[in-house]
Amino acid sequence: MKRQKRDMKDRAYHKGYHAGLSGRAKSQCPHASGDTRQHWMSGWREGRNDSWASLKGVSGLSNIVQHEIA
Repeated sequence: MKRQKRDMKDRAYHKGYHAGLSGRAKSQCPHASGDTRQHWMSGWREGRNDSWASLKGVSGLSNIVQHEIA
């Protein structure tokens, strides 16, 4: 089993980051409550901040890789 599927909080963060980066609304969070929702929302916030800072395309790749390493 892949590590990505075992750590649901980390996966929720990355999914939220990509959702925020692509401009989706925070109301589209797939988690109802709990820690996974908090991680998705924090990822969404960082993704939106990066989106507003125009870190899309090639310039945003370094941030995505940096988030995946952390």
